Formats: sequence, C-alpha cells, structure tokens
Amino acid sequence: MSQPLAGFVERLRSALRTRVPRRVERPEARHAAVAALVTSGPEPAILFIKRRERAGDPWSGQMALPGGFVSPADGSSEVTARRETEEETGLGPADSGELLGALDDVSPRTPYLPPLVVTPYVYLVPAALPAVAGPEAEAVVWLRVRDLFDPALRKPLRLRFRSEEKEFESIVVDGYTIWGLTERVLQQLGEAGGL
Repeated sequence: MSQPLAGFVERLRSALRTRVPRRVERPEARHAAVAALVTSGPEPAILFIKRRERAGDPWSGQMALPGGFVSPADGSSEVTARRETEEETGLGPADSGELLGALDDVSPRTPYLPPLVVTPYVYLVPAALPAVAGPEAEAVVWLRVRDLFDPALRKPLRLRFRSEEKEFESIVVDGYTIWGLTERVLQQLGEAGGL
C-alpha cells in the first residue's frame, strides 16, 4: 500500500467529493449499478456477495459488489444500487450510511460477455453490519480493505473462453477470488483512497 490504511476513509471521502466520474457510452449495452459499502473506523472493510450459480448467467458464482440491472422504475442508477443492495444483502446503504460519490463506469473488455455498463457508487457505513444473502446471493461477506489491497494477495487468474486462454488480475482473500469488473472497481476505490 502506498499510504497508511489509517487515512483511507478520509482520503476516499475527499477524493470522491470533487471527482467527476467518467461515463461509458455504449447505446447497445444494458446498464447496471453496484454499491461499494465501506466501513469507517480503524479497520475498514467492504461488503461483497458471492453470486448464486445460475444457468445462462455469465457472472454466475462470482464475487461481486451488491447491485444489478437498472430498472426504468428506479429513476436513477444510484437508486438501483441502493435497491439491489437491500435485495441482495438486507442492508439499505442510504438508511445506514452516507453516499460518498460515484466511480468511473466499467464495461466488459471481452467480446464473450454481453454488452454491459456498470456504474459503481461508494457508501460509508458505520460498521460491518449483519447482512443476509438474498435470493441471488449464495453468501455475503465483509472483507478487510487491508487484505483487498495487499499486493501479496494479487494472483493471475487464467480462464478459457472457447478455444482461447486469457489471464486476468485477481485478488484472493479468505478463499474468495475477486476479478473482472469487480476487481476493476476495487482498483478505482484504492486509487481514490490513496492505496
């Protein structure tokens, strides 16, 4: 880590207060939103879900930030992030925390996945509140920021797509592997927090 963990939350709050997130323009893509719930205090943690295995879901079984597809009824992607977080974890980020801001949109870099644009929102919550896995989640877990940004826990992940093998950045914490769009959101979060 480039800076001490102690000031992570303060640096994150300061960076997101003035940040103008970059938006991805992909008219053909579905839009989704996720919530990064970050605890305050001396040992910050972030809430993740392990997605249930489901046929036809390209993100089936993966670690993710809570979130999902934007519904026209939501009115905004930030409302989507809150709604989906409550559905998947039982926690309402707006009720128990503070919206710090948004990060840059992320979109799959591979033609093997459906076109998608994800907008990440960052919330500060007072503590690692008890969470319960909803119908789309197999598990809900708080992982320490210290571990998520520990260079020793970064591992290359090799996956086969059709006849081609690809290598991805990944983070392995407590037996959970975080990669893809979620790992890219974490990179932004670490940069904003000065890690």
